[in-house]
Amino acid sequence: MEKTGTKVIAANRKARHDYFVEDTFECGIALAGTEVKSLRAGTVNLKDSYCIIKDGELFVISMHISPYEKGNIFNRDPMRQRKLLMHRREINRLFGLVKQDGYSLIPLSLYFKGSRVKLEMGLCKGKKLHDKRESTARRDADREMDRTLKERNR
Repeated sequence: MEKTGTKVIAANRKARHDYFVEDTFECGIALAGTEVKSLRAGTVNLKDSYCIIKDGELFVISMHISPYEKGNIFNRDPMRQRKLLMHRREINRLFGLVKQDGYSLIPLSLYFKGSRVKLEMGLCKGKKLHDKRESTARRDADREMDRTLKERNR
């Protein structure tokens, strides 16, 4: 019997700070056995990682999965390119968007869906400095409003 719950392994919170996330996609990821065991221990870093489309295939670059402690000779390079699994149609559509409109493909989170490892990837557009300031100011204003409302309701 297969479990159906999702368990988040890692989230790339900096991605939502640095980019406008236009759309999100779920894709599988091709991993070695020791990498999956290492993910179960939660030793992964999505910071500064990104996705590219090369020869009609999708890859994630600079995602660091620490070597599994008991893996010895079976461990792979922690920074190796890992293939992402999506339908050809979806990859071709993403390729068109990335080439034309200046979008980037950024990993947003990595999670277990049942026994399989899935990667949530965002179709993102970079934020300029003034956009980051604006979103920070909006977040601070919302926080201040919530605080004021909470104090009044006491």
